[in-house]
This record gives sequence, structure tokens and C-alpha cells, in this order.
Amino acid sequence: MSIHVDIVSAEGQIHAGEAKMVFAPAEMGEVGISPRHAPLLTRLKPGAVRVQTESGEELAFFVGGGILEVQPHLVTVLADTALRAKDVDEAAAVQAKQRAEEAMSNAKSDIDLARAQAELVQAAALMQFLDKIKKRH
Repeated sequence: MSIHVDIVSAEGQIHAGEAKMVFAPAEMGEVGISPRHAPLLTRLKPGAVRVQTESGEELAFFVGGGILEVQPHLVTVLADTALRAKDVDEAAAVQAKQRAEEAMSNAKSDIDLARAQAELVQAAALMQFLDKIKKRH
């Protein structure tokens, strides 16, 4: 038994396929979704979406937040940004974290500070995602 998974972002479709299990960073904590899961709609926080294929392979994707919609036979991830693990550029992630930290120290208003903090949260989540991928390989 499987569940169909679609992961899309503003850049386009990142992944479409069948899975036996999906794990996602929901706002209130990580959720595991299997076929025939009860309907669910929740926000995602920056982190890893893991898709276990029917063959047992685990695919990893980084999402920078978004929405998760679950139906009994369909999981849809509508991500603000999404990257396949193999497409993540470690140097760019480090630079993004440094830029966010600089923006926080140079913030001139609460809005600037909030924007910089959100960028730092996303960059830190991406760095954590990269660390987990390295440990697996």
C-alpha cells in the first residue's frame, strides 16, 4: 500500500511519486504520514521532509516552511522554498547564515529584525539538514 507525494515550491515541482511513509516538520513537531492517514492541514517550519519509497530508499528534501496537506491517498507539500538533498550548496548555506546574522546586528527597525530572524531560522535549519545528511553518508 502506498501514498502519492507531491512536493512543490514557487520554482515548480520538486518531487512526485509513491511512498510508504512521509515525515515532515509540522509547526507543532515532526509528523509521520502513512497511507490512509486522516486528513490534515498544517503549517510547516523549515526543516527536512523525508520520503520513504516503496523500495525502501529514503529521499530527503529541505523546505523553508510552507503548508502540508494530507488526504488518505495523497500528501501535498506546498513549500515556500524546497531543495533536493543533492542540490543543497553547503557554501551558500553558510553564507546565508552569515548574512542573516549581519542583518540582525544592523537592523534599524523591528521589521528589519524580524525579517533577519526569520532568515536566520531558515539558514540554521538548512545547516542542521546538511549535518544530518552528512552523518547518513
